[in-house]
Amino acid sequence: MNDGVNALVGKARWVVRSTWRRRWIAVSVAWGIAIVCALGISVAPERFEASSRIYVDTQTVLKPLMRDLAFQPDIDQQVRMLARTLISRPNVARLVDQPELGLTFKSAKDREATLNRFMDQIKVVAAERGNLYTISYRDANPEQARKIVEAAVALFVRAGTDGKKHDSADAGQFIEEQIRTNEAKLVEAENRLKEFKLRNFGVSGVSNQDYFARMSTLSDDVTRLRNDLRAAEQSRDSYRRELTAEDPQLPAEAPAVVTPPVVSEIDARLESQLRQLDDLLRRFTDEHPDVINARRLVAQLERLKRQEAEAKARDGRGQTRGTAATSPVYQRIRVSLAESEAQVASLRSQLAAQTERLAQVRALAGRMPQVEAELAQLNRDYDVMRRNFDQLVARRESASLGVKLDESSQLAEFRVVEPPRVSPTPVFPGRLHLAGGAVLLALLAGIGVALVLDLLRPTLDDAKALEQISGRPVLGSVSLSKTLAWQQGARKDRIRLAGATALLLTFQIGWVSWFVVRSLAR
Repeated sequence: MNDGVNALVGKARWVVRSTWRRRWIAVSVAWGIAIVCALGISVAPERFEASSRIYVDTQTVLKPLMRDLAFQPDIDQQVRMLARTLISRPNVARLVDQPELGLTFKSAKDREATLNRFMDQIKVVAAERGNLYTISYRDANPEQARKIVEAAVALFVRAGTDGKKHDSADAGQFIEEQIRTNEAKLVEAENRLKEFKLRNFGVSGVSNQDYFARMSTLSDDVTRLRNDLRAAEQSRDSYRRELTAEDPQLPAEAPAVVTPPVVSEIDARLESQLRQLDDLLRRFTDEHPDVINARRLVAQLERLKRQEAEAKARDGRGQTRGTAATSPVYQRIRVSLAESEAQVASLRSQLAAQTERLAQVRALAGRMPQVEAELAQLNRDYDVMRRNFDQLVARRESASLGVKLDESSQLAEFRVVEPPRVSPTPVFPGRLHLAGGAVLLALLAGIGVALVLDLLRPTLDDAKALEQISGRPVLGSVSLSKTLAWQQGARKDRIRLAGATALLLTFQIGWVSWFVVRSLAR
């Protein structure tokens, strides 16, 4: 502890002795620094800071009410991004060109320098919490600084509203263009799908599994109809053999038998075909092939019946030529034969229709997988385009509702919490701060120059210092003889030094006081 104190005291003594030995150099340097600083600070402009605080309120009543109904962007993020990009070259260029500021430029280079200076000195600082922003600017002219901050505030508020409208218009135009493009693609896809279905009518729209199941069902129907036709033909042939073996006339000695009215073969066939048509209509529609064939047979039988009636009318009384059959057994066999022939005709018609349909289905069986693959691809493309189109239309409606919401009520309200104002005192460092620093700098510069010179060209005051520097023992020393003339000269030197130092202090106090008075006068 004592060693440290002794070392510190030794250094202090060295500083004092070195400064004293080169006292006139120190005073001269201090005078030079003081004069230069006084002149420089007197002409250096002071800067005043103008600032304003803006609060952006993004919490409105309509915002939660219109949730999921209208598209609402992240207003907080947009405001933060707007604050970061406010001091951009286009915005500052618009600010500089405002006539309210009264800025004039001698050349394009001068205007460019002003733009760069504004971009560097206009500050937009956001608070740590909440949408509170501070806009500030420093200038030598307080009124000019206030006008620039006021213009920057107006630019910030206007950019918030105009930018949002511009974004909404761009988004709406983009969505409209996409809707028109997707609508054209959707119409084209619909036309391709329509043409494909027309070109592959009867094949498209049925899956492979349903298609082959349908072909299997038609094959089973054809087999069943063939079996039924074979059985009906055998029954018809049996009736024919019985009818051939039976005598149509009763014996002469046989008693008269009251028989029911004779029903012709055509009437029997027509009655059977009508019953079959009624049965088919209960199961199928009018467009079914079986129903169409049954109707055609009924029409043919009715035409034959009319021809037979006309032939009977031409005979005179409506009776057939020749002798009518009188045996009731013969007549019943004829009726059964007529029914069998009608059934055979109907089965043949059904079999022909089903066979033709089966042949058509089998002919299309080779094309079925390719057709289904093409149809699946067309449907997939159409579904994707339709889904995109529906989404774009929904987005357009949401964006339109959002634009109307913006027109009716602003989702972000810009409020100037603190209007632009200028600080009454210059910003740091002002002239007073610089003056105090100049006084201290002059003192330290004089002492510092004296110390540096002493280090470069050291001067030894005693034998001990010489022994420490040389590292050799000192054998003796010669003392200084202070004569009267020397003492008088030293006294005059001290008086001149005191006068120069006092004058320096007076000069420093004087120009610093002048700056203080000027500051108080403002």
